[in-house]
Amino acid sequence: MLTKGRKRFQLKLASGIVTLGSRTLIMGVLNVTPDSFSDGGKFYDVKAAVRRALEIQEAGADILDIGGESTRPGSEGISGKEEIKRVLPVLNALRNRLKIPISIDTQKAEVAEVALGAGAQIVNDISGLRSDPGMAAVAARHRVPIILMHIRGTPRTMQKGPFARNIMKDVIAGLRWSVNKARRAGIAKSQIILDPGIGFGKSFAQNYELLQKLPEIVRLGFPVMTGTSRKGFLSAMFGGEGKSDRGSERPSIEERIWGTAATVTASILGGAHIVRVHDVCEMVQVARVADQVVRSRSESRKSRK
Repeated sequence: MLTKGRKRFQLKLASGIVTLGSRTLIMGVLNVTPDSFSDGGKFYDVKAAVRRALEIQEAGADILDIGGESTRPGSEGISGKEEIKRVLPVLNALRNRLKIPISIDTQKAEVAEVALGAGAQIVNDISGLRSDPGMAAVAARHRVPIILMHIRGTPRTMQKGPFARNIMKDVIAGLRWSVNKARRAGIAKSQIILDPGIGFGKSFAQNYELLQKLPEIVRLGFPVMTGTSRKGFLSAMFGGEGKSDRGSERPSIEERIWGTAATVTASILGGAHIVRVHDVCEMVQVARVADQVVRSRSESRKSRK
């Protein structure tokens, strides 16, 4: 199911207005952690993290998403103090060096507060305001955009099931709950972005169903972000470790770039405004081609009228 075209939105950031919908925005991932599933430990050092942030910008990212806590399946979580210890030095080191806006990937109000004070301009809450009752107030007070993601359970429990019987009903209901909580706290509707939470408490099949039915999420009336990059469901059809019944090896995390490319394309054709990725340079190319498909489809409809 393909969307007929993307509605345009405008986000108000401290650095200016960001338009969503004219083209897909690329959010580059920077994990300042020792244990993230895809690149844990690679950018844990401040100098390495700053170098990687500048590389992400140079590769063509529109937003940098910095996270100090792994939310991989089974992760236990860390204290707010530890999370701040990881991200604050990186944020401080990037002041006046990074031209693209920074998003802080956190579930904790205290971390968001510190990060926003250190230059971050967007909050990315994977819990959809469920984890910390103070998060909505922080975002409202700073008047920043907030990304509300759907998650079933917590990172520690999310892949242990039971999974939702009707994934679309579950995700839409969960996102509406998050939106209502945000609005009650005073967050402007125009500052809310929705993320269906692909890979977070969903079965492999449900992740693909979410991609196929993404226009149903788009119809809620908010900008939509997807994060499929390098996730485990991209290797599910290859079976377990080693050879599959087709003789091909199950792709490693780094080799999931091709599956990521396919799901980024599907996301854009389904109406996503932002895609969150690790392999920025490659996904910029994928997004530009997919954007042209969307644009051509829109132009073709206009010519028939």
